[in-house]
Amino acid sequence: MAPSVPRTRAAAALRMKQIALDNQSCMIRRLRDKLASERRESTAIKEGLENKVSNLERDLQIQRCDKHSLQNMVNLYHNDIDLRIFQLVEAKKEHKSTQVALEASHLTTAGLTEIGLNMSKKIERMRTKKQHARESHVECHHKLQARIQEAEDTIQEKTLIIEALVEEKSSLLQTIQGLQEDNGAPAPFYDEWEEEPEEDTEEELEEIPIGEGEIVDE
Repeated sequence: MAPSVPRTRAAAALRMKQIALDNQSCMIRRLRDKLASERRESTAIKEGLENKVSNLERDLQIQRCDKHSLQNMVNLYHNDIDLRIFQLVEAKKEHKSTQVALEASHLTTAGLTEIGLNMSKKIERMRTKKQHARESHVECHHKLQARIQEAEDTIQEKTLIIEALVEEKSSLLQTIQGLQEDNGAPAPFYDEWEEEPEEDTEEELEEIPIGEGEIVDE
């Protein structure tokens, strides 16, 4: 006995709805794969940026240590210059005392005067060297400050890139959620959705009894 026309139409309608559900399942799987791929790419980019930031911070720390070492070396050099100047000043004082004690001898006085002039020249040379050292220290300080500022600008730029990537990721998630809502799928918890095997969706669709539940036509 041939089936009635209403039953045939109902079966055809159910078949069309089943095909529509299968298409939606395929689209959801593709969206899941795309989301997982974009998450992996975002994670890789984030890790790369974090490594770069870590390297920049390590370089900055090394530069600060170098600056500290240079500062200590300059301080030691300044202390040594001050000690030598003090010694020269004391020697000059001693020379004056000697000059007072030996003022009876003109030759000795002339010799001591010449020694005093040489000491004065040495003092002037030491002062000149000290001035050059201070100028060199100031120049090194400016260079270090410029490098530190450059590193901080680079870190700030990478931070802005990371924030832009996070915003783009959030926008993609909202787009996917909107597509799922448009297709009538419930909003998933993304962490649990990633771990769910793809075969579960097909098995659940196969286990749905025909004639039970509601199917919404798009």
